[in-house]
Amino acid sequence: MKPIPTLALAAAVVALAFNAQAQGANGAAPTDPQIAAIVVTANQVDIDAGKLAIQKSASKDVKAFAQTMVRDHAGVNQAAGDLVHKLKVTPEPNATSESLKNGGAENLAKLKGLTGKAFDKAYVNHEVAYHQAVLDAMDKTLIPDAQNTELKALLVKVRPTFVAHLNHAKALDEQLNGSGGN
Repeated sequence: MKPIPTLALAAAVVALAFNAQAQGANGAAPTDPQIAAIVVTANQVDIDAGKLAIQKSASKDVKAFAQTMVRDHAGVNQAAGDLVHKLKVTPEPNATSESLKNGGAENLAKLKGLTGKAFDKAYVNHEVAYHQAVLDAMDKTLIPDAQNTELKALLVKVRPTFVAHLNHAKALDEQLNGSGGN
């Protein structure tokens, strides 16, 4: 069993907080405006990390993955933005979206201090943990608790993309830790 790097541990903590806080402080399910804020924030966190990886990565495979993250998550945010505009809903910041935002900032700060293969491994390891956390939150909270059918449909529609991202990140993680990457 390989040791859990600090970033993976931080991502696991974020995942636990993400799922717990999504239930709200008083046990209430998040509202659609809160879900919208969570979705937009979660995507922006991954866009920001991807942009940093494009700049700093030592691996063409990691750079290509990061470009995919930026493109796909920007697309999800565009679709979410279009939907909330259509529905005349304002995303409502909440404990979960704030936790995601703060966790994203902490991750960026840690990644900025790394270079070369250490950066690549930390970035990809975080992507594995982060996408798993987002999928868990989608499955356990966001999709089941979304009240608006269009919002729920958007979450269901984009879920396979997050699964593909997770699988891609896991493959890159194995490559970086097994064959040393490129």
